[in-house]
Amino acid sequence: MATESRYEDQLPAVIDEIVATYDEVSHINHLDLRPLPSREAVREILDGLKEILFPGYFGRRYFTPTNIRYHIGDRVHQVFRALAAQVYRSILHECRRTAGECDHCQDLAGELALRFLKRIPDLRRMLAGDVQALYEGDPAAKSLDEIIFSYPGLEAVAVYRIAHELWQMGVPLLPRIMTEIAHSTTGIDIHPGARVGRNFFIDHGTGVVIGETCEIGDNVKIYQGVTLGALSISKDERGAVIRGRKRHPTIRDGVTIYSGATLLGGETVVGKGSTVGGNVWLTHSVPANSVVFVEEPALRVEDKHTRKRSEAKKVGRARTRRR
Repeated sequence: MATESRYEDQLPAVIDEIVATYDEVSHINHLDLRPLPSREAVREILDGLKEILFPGYFGRRYFTPTNIRYHIGDRVHQVFRALAAQVYRSILHECRRTAGECDHCQDLAGELALRFLKRIPDLRRMLAGDVQALYEGDPAAKSLDEIIFSYPGLEAVAVYRIAHELWQMGVPLLPRIMTEIAHSTTGIDIHPGARVGRNFFIDHGTGVVIGETCEIGDNVKIYQGVTLGALSISKDERGAVIRGRKRHPTIRDGVTIYSGATLLGGETVVGKGSTVGGNVWLTHSVPANSVVFVEEPALRVEDKHTRKRSEAKKVGRARTRRR
């Protein structure tokens, strides 16, 4: 303890040096009386929404047909209050950052939270299709319950669909926080601005990246390690990044993209019903019903002992030539 006290005496000087950097590199501070959205609160909102979207699977309540309205009603009220608070923090920050003070942000936050909750019936219908697509596409799945409980692809898609609704409503910051929470949990990175159709299937999923301006049709299957990314980043004459352009591919209905494939560019369109094989690198469009694949490399299978004797003979001949 005496040793700790001796070192703690030096902490005031360390603190002064740290605080001094808050002026030096102020662009990575947020020293404001009005707080930013809370990641912890956003996680709780997502947990509450999963309980509403998939009743009986998440949370601690035991749902029955007779008590479900009471319990879900309670949860909806909780989520509304929490979501309105986080939407308020998000739009207040954006309003102050771009246009000064805002005198109607709180009303707008409540309006947007209510508008989002009205979308939950449609979200449930979309997610029912995603669950069914996973079940029909994965022979390892024993039940729909297994998919809802444990599949990272469904977790990422469910959070994406929540975040996308808020993105379309113009809510800043919050949708990105949501999808990055799912990214950190599942290893699947779906930008909330991407447009994804019905019955979306992501199997395994680790390493999947879907960029902001992607357009994905209905009944699309994607496997682990797939990137739907930008081919390059456009800059203006001053070297600043140009935002708002379509930078990511368009995937039509019924396309399957196997593991490790990389598809890049806003002008890249994969035609309806096509299959993109594993490890393909694609930067141009392909027509409907295409099969895109990398030709199988030549493989050699040899007996270990025979190979060692062959290599030893080669070494011996090389030594003889050097003499």
